[in-house]
Amino acid sequence: MFKKIAIVMTMGALSLTGCSLAPATNGASAPSSTGRASAPATPAPTTAATVSSAAASPAPTASGSGPAPAAEAATPPKPVTPPPAPAPAPAAAPAPALPAAGQALATTGDGAQAATAFGWGPVLTGDEFSNTGAPDRTKWSVYNSAGHAGKGVRSPQAWSVANGVATVRGDAAGTTGGMSAKFAQQKYGRWETRMRTDARDPKYHPVLILNNNAAPNCAEIDYAEGSKDAAFMRFFLHYACDGADFQTTAATRLDSTQWHNYAVEWTPAAITGYVDGVKTFTDTNPAHQPSVAMKQTLQLDWFPDGSATKPSQMQVDWVRVYG
Repeated sequence: MFKKIAIVMTMGALSLTGCSLAPATNGASAPSSTGRASAPATPAPTTAATVSSAAASPAPTASGSGPAPAAEAATPPKPVTPPPAPAPAPAAAPAPALPAAGQALATTGDGAQAATAFGWGPVLTGDEFSNTGAPDRTKWSVYNSAGHAGKGVRSPQAWSVANGVATVRGDAAGTTGGMSAKFAQQKYGRWETRMRTDARDPKYHPVLILNNNAAPNCAEIDYAEGSKDAAFMRFFLHYACDGADFQTTAATRLDSTQWHNYAVEWTPAAITGYVDGVKTFTDTNPAHQPSVAMKQTLQLDWFPDGSATKPSQMQVDWVRVYG
């Protein structure tokens, strides 16, 4: 901010009038995600003071005296330039806020969360995989059985937990794994899971499922399912056991070797799927709704085709359930 100075000369005397310009107000903005303070603006060029002279009238003559001597011409002062205001000190980067108890946590790494984007509120239950070793048996029932469609084996040894991540591996012979949650078997709710794969063999399909083996119509919500085309992740809503009309589906192109957040919202009005906080699927047909409570399962399923199988894996960072 600089002052513009008008200088007026009247009757041989100088009058300095300072006209202050109101400072410009910058629009406030939220701090960037990096927390860096904005750099101060470069000051505008200094404007020189303006000198103005008024014509002088002859001085009146004193009574009984001769004419007054002419006034000596005044020398105008040099333009006055106020010193520039000191630049404001850069604002300190704000400290990251800690989440309140029960508050939906912010995503780390790639991808947004549907829970954050749509305000699903506090996490009610789930698993952050903070233990080391086998999956927490108080939270999961780990499969020890034949594989999908009776092919291969689902072994508890296929699972391991370390560094906050659960990993399930499938080997060249079709030995792989799966497990179902002991928490949150419920009708309606919101589930979100952070998952990635390696550059998997197309015969190994990662799946995040809500199901109930007792569902009378084979109801199942596969809110993330890989297939032999590894460039897509699909959403399947199964509402019948067979026939030409038994499911609705959608596909999302993505790189499954990167972390992504997959979510499903199940309400009486609709079943909706999300990837990284973006809606990718919705079904509002009441006839397609599961009629029983559902629970979370995590599986790496093997679909052999007679060709050699390359070992593959799926990793899960967390599973969270909201009301």
